[in-house]
Amino acid sequence: MAKKQLVVATANVNGIRAASRRGGVDWLAECGADVICLQEVRATDAQLRETLDGTTFEKWHIAHDPAPQLGRAGVAVLSRLPVVAARNAVRQPALDASGRWLEVDIESAVGLVTVVSTYVHAGEVGTARQEDKWQFLEAMDKRLARLRAKAKADDSHVLVTGDFNIAHREVDLKNWRANRENSGFLPQEREYLDRWFASPHWVDLGRAHGGDGPGPYTWWSWRGRGFDTDGGWRIDYLMASAGLAALAESVTVAKAATYAERWSDHAPVIGTFSPRSRG
Repeated sequence: MAKKQLVVATANVNGIRAASRRGGVDWLAECGADVICLQEVRATDAQLRETLDGTTFEKWHIAHDPAPQLGRAGVAVLSRLPVVAARNAVRQPALDASGRWLEVDIESAVGLVTVVSTYVHAGEVGTARQEDKWQFLEAMDKRLARLRAKAKADDSHVLVTGDFNIAHREVDLKNWRANRENSGFLPQEREYLDRWFASPHWVDLGRAHGGDGPGPYTWWSWRGRGFDTDGGWRIDYLMASAGLAALAESVTVAKAATYAERWSDHAPVIGTFSPRSRG
C-alpha cells in the first residue's frame, strides 16, 4: 500500500562529515522522513556522496548545491520520492549557486511539492557579512513571490525549509533583551518574517504547531549550559504555502535527550502532511 503521508525533515548538520561521525546520518535515516533537507553540508559533492555511501541514502535522490568556498555553507535535499526537477539557479544572483538555496520538485502523497532547502547568512552587524544577508533576504523575498505564483498556476505546493538565522519574535529566543542589536534579531531582519507570516500565502508551521511559546527552540550553542537550560533560539523553519499548511498534521523539534547525544548545534524539525484536509 502506498504511503498516504508526506514527512519532511530539515536539519542544519553543522558539517555532514562531522555529523556522520557523531551518529547524525544514522539518526536521519531512522527518523521516518521521505524528504530530508540539509544545511551547512560543508562538503564537495563527492564528499557528501562518500559520506552517504553504505547508508539508506545511497539509493535516494540526492540534490546538492555546495558553496563556492570549500568548507562553508552548502545545502542539499535527499528524497526517497520521485524528483521531477532540481534547481540551484533561479535568476537571483544572491541565491544562484551560492550553497544557500536549492529547490527540488517532488511527487508526493499530497501532490507536487517544491521543497526548498535554504541557509540564510548568519550576518554580523557592521560587516560585509550583514550586507550579504540583506542581499540574500531581498532576493529570497522576490523568489518567494515567484514560487507562490507558480504554485497557484500549477495547483501545487511549496515548502521552504532551513536555517533562516533569524528569530522572529521575543518568544523565539531565550535571551532576547541582550540580542536586540545583534544579527539574528534585528528589527529589519524580523520585518521580512513579519511580511511573510502575516500574509495569507505563507504559514510558519513551527509556530502554528508549537503553541504560543517561548520556544520550542531549534539551536543552542555548543558552549556553556545553554542546551541544558534550554537557552536557545528558534531559527530553523518549515514555511509552507497556505494550501500545504492546511494539510499539516504535526510539526516537531527533535531535540536530543542529552548534550552527549547531540550531533549538531541545531535540532531537526520534522513536519508530517496528509492529503486529508483538516476541514
